[in-house]
Amino acid sequence: MSPRRGRASRPARAEADGSVLRWPGAAQRFALFGEVLWIGALMAVVCLPVVTWPAAVAAGSAHLRRFLAAEATPASGFFRDAVRALPGGIGVGVVTTALGTIVAVDVALTAEGTVPGGMLVAVVVATIGLAALVGATIASSLWTPGASWRDLVRITPRVARADLSGTAYTVVALGLAATIVWQFLPLVIPVLGLLSFALVSIGERRMVRLTAAAARRDAGGPRGAVEGLT
Repeated sequence: MSPRRGRASRPARAEADGSVLRWPGAAQRFALFGEVLWIGALMAVVCLPVVTWPAAVAAGSAHLRRFLAAEATPASGFFRDAVRALPGGIGVGVVTTALGTIVAVDVALTAEGTVPGGMLVAVVVATIGLAALVGATIASSLWTPGASWRDLVRITPRVARADLSGTAYTVVALGLAATIVWQFLPLVIPVLGLLSFALVSIGERRMVRLTAAAARRDAGGPRGAVEGLT
């Protein structure tokens, strides 16, 4: 093959101005990595009261989506989103924090053997707590400025069922984040940023799959839609 032919067959190089790239903000990988770490630090500040963690995840996800689209991402924009997400998000945070406390107390009592049938109770309570945490995390990652938290919580079970693999990825991401922070607490800052980035990636993957499923449904009826989600 001649050099000229080799150059001609090579695909066009993506331009950083977004004319070819789908996510122009990700053109420079080191800059993306730095933004993920930076957003983790901002999220850690918002998470300090604990019950505000859904607002932090919501603002962090919105911030990273803007960064990937090569839009302006000042820190002030993140904090504005966090303030907007607080009114409804703090309710979700209170519920999940209370459930987490109940799970921790139940596990501690089970370990001491003071609760009859404690193992079964611990499994049931832990399952409910995990389901609530995963649902709240998905709802937080779906948040956009102006979105209603009530609507987000209402549609989250449907979203989770429609994209079971994405839900499984969310569980794995939360598990890895918890394991890393448990081993070395100061890593909570990069872990929060990486978790937010993972949620954005899962959300974009979900959107592609659901769009494909809708196209299959329109083309081939219910069977086509089911095939689009498998």
